[in-house]
Amino acid sequence: MFSCWTLAKKKAQVGLEMPIELKLWTCSWGRIYFFKSFPGPILIEASIDLQQVYREFLGSVLELIDGEVTSEEVQMVAKTVYDIFCALGVDSGWSKTITSKKRELQALLGHTASDASLQKAASLAHKVWSLQSIEHGDAPGKVDEVDESSCEFGINLVFKAPGRFLVGDVSHDIEEGSFDENFGGYGILPEKPHDFDISVDGAGKGNASLRWLKDICDQIVKGGGSQLSGDELAMAICRVLESDKPGDEIAGDLLDLVGDSSFDMIEELLSNRKKLVDAIRHGFLNLRTEKVASTTQPRMPSYGTQVTIKMESERQIDKLRRKEEKRYKRGADRGVDNEFSTVLNFSSLLLASEKKQPCDDLFGKGQDSSYATALPQGTVRNSYRGYEEVRIPPTSTSPMKPGEKLIEISELDDFSQAAFCGYKSLNRIQSWIFRTAYYTNENILVCAPTGAGKTNIAMITILHEIGQHFKNGILLRDEFKVVYVAPMKALAAEVASTFSHRLAPLNLNVRELTGDMQLTKNELEQTQMIVTTPEKWDVITRKSNDMSLSVLVKLLIIDEVHLLNDDRGPVIEALVARTLRQVESTQTMIRIVGLSATLPNYLEVAQFLRVSEKGLFFFDSSYRPVPLAQQYIGITEKNFAARNDLLNEICYNKVVDSLKHGYQAMVFVHSRKDTGKTARNLIELARRNEDLELFQNDNHPQYSLIKREVHKSRNRELVEVFESGFGIHHAGMLRADRSLTERLFSDGLLKVLVCTATLAWGVNLPAHTVVIKGTQLYDPKAGGWRELGMLDVMQIFGRAGRPQFDKCGEGIIITTHDKLAHYLRLLTNQLPIESQFVNSLKDNLNAEVALGTVTNVKEACAWLGYTYLFIRMKSNPLAYGIGWDEVLSDPSLVSKQRNFVTDAARALDKAKMMRFDEKSGNFYCTELGRIASHFYLQYSTVETYNDMLRRHMNESEVITMVAHSSEFENIVVREEEQNELENLAQICPLEVRGGPGDKYGKISILIQLYISHGSLESFSLIADAAYISASLARIMRALFEICLRQGWCEMTSLMLEYSKAVDHQIWPHQHPLRQFDKDLSPEILRKLEERGADLDRLVDMEEREIGALLRYGPAGKIIKQCLCFFPWIQLSASVSPITRTVLKVDLLITPDFIWKDRFHGASQRWWILVEDSENDTFYHSELFTLTKKMGKGGAQKLSFTVPIFEPHPPQYYIRAISDTWLHAETFHILSFQNLTLPDMKTTHTELLDLKPLPISALGNRTYGGLYNFSHFNPIQTQTFHVLYHTDNNVLLGAPTGSGKTISAELAMLHLFNTQPDMKVIYIAPLKAIVRERMNDWRKRLVSVLGKKMVELTGDFTPDLMVLLSADVIISTPEKWDGISRNWHGRSYVMKVGLMILDEIHLLGADRGPILEVIVSRMRYISSQTDRSIRFVGLSTALANAHDLANWLGVDDIGFFNFKPSVRPVPLEVHIQGYPGKFYCPRMNSMNKPAYAAICTHSPTKPVLIFVSSRRQTRLTALDLIQFAASDERARQFLSIPEDSLEMLLSQVTDLNLRHTLQFGIGLHHAGLNDRDRSLVEELFVNNKIQVLVCTSTLAWGVNLPAHLVVIKGTEYYDGRTKRYVDFPITDILQMMGRAGRPQYDQHGKAVVLVHEPKKSFYKKFLYEPFPVESSLREQLHDHINAEIVSGTVRNKEDAVHYLTWTYLFRRLVVNPTYYGLDDTESGTVNSYLSKLVQNTLEDLEDSGCIKIDDNSVEPSMLGSIASQYYLSYMTVSMFRSNISRDTSLEVFLHILSGASEYDELPVRHNEEHYNEDLSEKVPYLIDKYQLDDPHVKANLLFQAHFSRLQLPISDYTTDLKSLMDQSIRIIQAMIDICANSGWLSSAITCMHLLQMVMQLPGYLPRGQCHSGIPTLHSEEGYIAPL
Repeated sequence: MFSCWTLAKKKAQVGLEMPIELKLWTCSWGRIYFFKSFPGPILIEASIDLQQVYREFLGSVLELIDGEVTSEEVQMVAKTVYDIFCALGVDSGWSKTITSKKRELQALLGHTASDASLQKAASLAHKVWSLQSIEHGDAPGKVDEVDESSCEFGINLVFKAPGRFLVGDVSHDIEEGSFDENFGGYGILPEKPHDFDISVDGAGKGNASLRWLKDICDQIVKGGGSQLSGDELAMAICRVLESDKPGDEIAGDLLDLVGDSSFDMIEELLSNRKKLVDAIRHGFLNLRTEKVASTTQPRMPSYGTQVTIKMESERQIDKLRRKEEKRYKRGADRGVDNEFSTVLNFSSLLLASEKKQPCDDLFGKGQDSSYATALPQGTVRNSYRGYEEVRIPPTSTSPMKPGEKLIEISELDDFSQAAFCGYKSLNRIQSWIFRTAYYTNENILVCAPTGAGKTNIAMITILHEIGQHFKNGILLRDEFKVVYVAPMKALAAEVASTFSHRLAPLNLNVRELTGDMQLTKNELEQTQMIVTTPEKWDVITRKSNDMSLSVLVKLLIIDEVHLLNDDRGPVIEALVARTLRQVESTQTMIRIVGLSATLPNYLEVAQFLRVSEKGLFFFDSSYRPVPLAQQYIGITEKNFAARNDLLNEICYNKVVDSLKHGYQAMVFVHSRKDTGKTARNLIELARRNEDLELFQNDNHPQYSLIKREVHKSRNRELVEVFESGFGIHHAGMLRADRSLTERLFSDGLLKVLVCTATLAWGVNLPAHTVVIKGTQLYDPKAGGWRELGMLDVMQIFGRAGRPQFDKCGEGIIITTHDKLAHYLRLLTNQLPIESQFVNSLKDNLNAEVALGTVTNVKEACAWLGYTYLFIRMKSNPLAYGIGWDEVLSDPSLVSKQRNFVTDAARALDKAKMMRFDEKSGNFYCTELGRIASHFYLQYSTVETYNDMLRRHMNESEVITMVAHSSEFENIVVREEEQNELENLAQICPLEVRGGPGDKYGKISILIQLYISHGSLESFSLIADAAYISASLARIMRALFEICLRQGWCEMTSLMLEYSKAVDHQIWPHQHPLRQFDKDLSPEILRKLEERGADLDRLVDMEEREIGALLRYGPAGKIIKQCLCFFPWIQLSASVSPITRTVLKVDLLITPDFIWKDRFHGASQRWWILVEDSENDTFYHSELFTLTKKMGKGGAQKLSFTVPIFEPHPPQYYIRAISDTWLHAETFHILSFQNLTLPDMKTTHTELLDLKPLPISALGNRTYGGLYNFSHFNPIQTQTFHVLYHTDNNVLLGAPTGSGKTISAELAMLHLFNTQPDMKVIYIAPLKAIVRERMNDWRKRLVSVLGKKMVELTGDFTPDLMVLLSADVIISTPEKWDGISRNWHGRSYVMKVGLMILDEIHLLGADRGPILEVIVSRMRYISSQTDRSIRFVGLSTALANAHDLANWLGVDDIGFFNFKPSVRPVPLEVHIQGYPGKFYCPRMNSMNKPAYAAICTHSPTKPVLIFVSSRRQTRLTALDLIQFAASDERARQFLSIPEDSLEMLLSQVTDLNLRHTLQFGIGLHHAGLNDRDRSLVEELFVNNKIQVLVCTSTLAWGVNLPAHLVVIKGTEYYDGRTKRYVDFPITDILQMMGRAGRPQYDQHGKAVVLVHEPKKSFYKKFLYEPFPVESSLREQLHDHINAEIVSGTVRNKEDAVHYLTWTYLFRRLVVNPTYYGLDDTESGTVNSYLSKLVQNTLEDLEDSGCIKIDDNSVEPSMLGSIASQYYLSYMTVSMFRSNISRDTSLEVFLHILSGASEYDELPVRHNEEHYNEDLSEKVPYLIDKYQLDDPHVKANLLFQAHFSRLQLPISDYTTDLKSLMDQSIRIIQAMIDICANSGWLSSAITCMHLLQMVMQLPGYLPRGQCHSGIPTLHSEEGYIAPL
């Protein structure tokens, strides 16, 4: 409309007059306009009343039609109703007229309309006519008669359209349901332009062509209207007409080109625009065909030098042409298919446009730009009145070739024959392919006609794959997966059903995985064959958390590969490219099998699938099992009503022809409604032609029985048409009715079946004749009606011909004449399939970047090289916007490939979906890009959200933003929907922005209606709503994730709320109990909302009160039950300041609801959010999974850190919001009112610029010989005097790798010099460090100095004499704690002169309390014995070093706390964040960056990679090998000669290690045996292997520095809490400390790969010293008990005094809030300590360990046993409760396993499955509901050990060793308890258990002789006290 207005305005400006015309004009936004011309054009809007009545009238017409229709049908019915009723008065003849016209309308509608609907439509038609006449002063009268063949409704009212102002839409033919953006609704454009005042000869007769255009351009140039030449002007006009601009812009551009004087010519051009553009495109088609044919011809001669002389004018024209070419080339690069740049001049285009396509003389014109070859021989073309028919005869079956034979099923393996049950042999095609498919691993492409048995070819390849996984006659089902990609859900369901049945004998699981059928992770693991759609498999494989699934895929079958040509083709290209790259990178075999219809360019498709000549099979139609005769009918009739009648008549005639020959027929229609309508039309035609007996089958012997069965159906339509021998079938019918119809048709009881295409896809039901009645179907994705696709037509034709009965089948397609050529080309295989990948390049590139498979431009180009696009680009460059000059200059199209990639990368960078560093070419994935990839968001959608998404939005703005998503861009507003949309808008809860007439307003209404469970009437609205709802949930989830990552509190909560609202279809403002809608009636829910009874109120009410409130007694009980099931959780939290800017939060989550699987499933997920409401930002977010077991097991603890800023906010909120339940949320306030932050005055020791001390400074030649260097390093130099020449206590805080061990040795040497009789105690926190120190000092120190050294670890104490004579004792904290508890009676404890505490900063770790206790005890011993003990503490740099020094008794002279940066080898740290909620996929995504870090930072020097688990060492190493192999440098990390390597590998026991060592990568973890571990260490130290992948224990235990350290992840799986938790910061620092080798490196490098949310935390503490807090409070009971037993603590005052010696006491007054103290006043501290002691002593008394008498305390027998055997007080308490006089061996085993010492036994991820398997093999039962419990695992390991069972994995062997080490002292304690209690039987049984542990004899028999045991009196069964 606006283009008309613009043109009219311009015409008025140049003084041209316009005729006075008035026209009723309807627009898509529902307004009615009139054009009227006075002196100038004026736009008049119709009255509100007329607009409203007009919309109501269209709505009433839709009610009459009652179904899905095209716009033509709406127009035709509306026009007919208007013509019949508009001039009728409401008088006595009104009803008679309606009755008389009812039959006429019934014939038009195809069904009987109700009288009420007819009266309503008639009344409104008259009202429209009356209002229109009144408003414009026209007397009511009959409407002008107009030729029906050329006009449509909307033009037939009183006024005429100003046709010459119409600008035709040339983007496609004006199809039903499509809209011109300039005019809007239906009923605007006439089918042909008419009523034109033709001013140029030739155009007026409809002969507008490029030659006509050339003539008028020449006239304009002659008249001086343009400075351009005639050809240049014509070319410019062509460009304007062919552009996609709106009509008003086109009119303006033309006016600029030809000037004001040629205004009439502009009108001619606009009115003939469609014809001219058709001619332009036809010319391009011919030019492209010529150029493709001449691709082998060089543009210039290859000899000599070509010299060209040009005139100045030619040079100017060339310049202009080049400029235009560049401009349009840029347009093509942006995805615009513009080919003007390839045309040299207008004359060549003109000549090309006049050439005919080979098929054009045979049949009606098509619009496809394609090659066309001759139709098959024998094709007959007939023209009849109203239609044209092309008959293609069946291709005769190709005869069997010499030597060709069918493969008998008996030739297959036995297991394969089971899948071919009922088959005798394969068919010809299957037999041809059999050898390749069954006996090789070749990729295969099979191009064969539909119905050729390609399903069995797939089955043969599947059986081949199955055959490769038999081992010793057993099929290993967990080793492989087969993926079958089917193009449609219906086909996927059929394939899944078929294969499931056929593979059932092999016990293989086949499951469907589509949008309708989701599978859990466990179901996926148990499935061997997955049948899925391309989109679903794309979603799965583009998520790195499903990599474990794709790794198992060994066979990928892609059905209907010719979908590459479809808009879904890019998905298949992405899948194949991803699979091929996976094959190359992993060097694993994934076979690809492509199944396709016959293709013209099958060689290129084979190249794309990497199919060799051996695997390529092409069969033409002569191989179709049943030859197919085809009929193509194009209806030429223009009038819609006549065309509709003709369509029915032709369909009827074809069906009757088939029936007369004794065949059944299927008629395919394209809507459910049309099945019944078509069946009734055919029955009516049969009745009219007296042919009904042809259809009926009442003489069938079973007819009466079947008739009764049919009459039981509730589908009246089915019953009605059955009487006439017809059946109907569509997806809307009940499953039982569909099955009945299929059976009746199969048995021959139905002669004709009218069905939709779902039957062709989902059910294998053939018929001789198949008729496709019409080719238009409604597609909400396209926003209207579209033509039936090639895939559907081929599938439907595939149902023609029954292999067992017919010699040939017949496929008939009835379409419009203009589509005849299109379908002939499609189905006679004359269309080469092109790639559509360019259109979705950005989305697919982003997916690969998010997956981590593409990290830079080079890799992206390589990835693009795997696509079908790359292959077709080279074959047909023009189709992809590539000019021939580009092809000649770059034949391999490498630069074009790079341009595609860089353009896409720039666009993605602009949209913030990734970061593109153009300088380096690297891609960095962003959180937004990953979200877009995971939730399948389009690039353009993300751009929209970037523009529209804000920190604060209301609900209607959110819905409007979602409506703007590109996924919905094709949804359009139709005029006939307006009335319904307006009514719906009234009931929408939220404001509809833009109103119902706006496209986005419509989408907004449909979204709101979906959430509201609303109903729709218009078919197009139903289809649009279904399309929108399919994408709505993932879009909402994506928006939630985006807001969460942005840290926006308010928007995150809103989006999560609306995500759940969409999932449940419940508005957030509705009652939460609507989520129990299956239990609560709508009436109850309505009353709850009316009475405002929210959840809190209902919880407080009794059942009776609720019943009374609702006035329905029984409701109270049901509602109370639902409230019990509603997921509530309680939160409580404590805050502990770590520094002034970081708080540690301990959150307790307590479930407060009854778990019911029906409502809660296996787990419930909760978002834990810490928000600062004042700043609307999150400081922490995590997804917490609450399992059923956890839900019943009490409170769950989460710990995390959050930042705090100055000035302090008053509070933070901790929110817990359910991920799935609406209104299931709770919050906890973290108040900071009384928060006391620690005073962090970190004191660092400056490193002085001293001259390095030489070794000679020791003054002892022997001492000097201990070291292999000449000078001490700067830190050792600065501390030398204090350590070597004084007795002062020393605290040395310095970074790892700065030589602290040698500093400690200086203190030892001083002791040896001054007090040689005193002992050195070296306390190391880990056994690994003890072992390392023992090995080092044994070789280097004690042997040279003649000293004795002893190790104190494990459960066996060395001989007393060895301890007495030892000079150096190296011990773990636990062992020294156990020994020093009885220091009064152990003289060697009191002979300690020096105590070295290594890694003392581990005070804050789990084992810190023991370290704290032994230091406190040794200082206490020193004070009690008057023997000074020197303390030397070694640690990393500390934030609170002064507190530690104060506790150790270190004065200023011995205090050294160097900065973290003070290292002998400077350290360069890189911290990289990686998003992703799940641990395993996140670790997987870090492998490539780890490899990149090696290549960048340390390509030749040693590299340590730290990971969290043994499994991760293996996975990481394997991935590094893959990346190295893909770089074609597989052994770049290896420096061992081949012959030496073989010898080394033969010594390796571990298979994984043996494999990785071949590539120069070592593994190091506790699961390796000592020999393997030592070998790896030796190879790494000697630079034989470059990379060592290890667990964190290596950082502590073995001194193996490297140039580069990569820390791959900072979390590990904590079996106790069943979740991944962070490594202590000390562990991270220790790992980093291994970077940099003092002798070799100028600097070290550390790359820390962390979870993105924790990046800032690590940035802070890796560069700042870390404060050390005490953790003694949590483990105080055992230590107080030990001191009571030793006599140190005799009363409560002693206990408080004892605490004052601890580090806890020092920190209590410095950081009180951390320990729950309000202030640091002496009274408060005293009260706190007293309460702590009182609670501890009471707990010990309750457990039976001590006795309290007034103020004094004394130990009991249990307490003494606990202290002696170093057991927890909880353990001995449990012994007391469970051991009795006659405890059995089984019970003792349960008691042993239940010891709290085994609380920490790791139960790793998925180990419960191993435990379940073990539980089946062991003799004693365990609790199968607690398989992930550490104590249950301990029980199973003990039983497996005693039974000599094979343990499932190496981790279990290590775990068992740990159990056995501790079990001896636990059993000894149990024996002591039995002996002290005098229980003979129990004591003997317990001894028996100890023997089993010590000797492993299996289960010993009873009744052994015990006479050797002293004081044993077996008669009494009693042990006399010793």
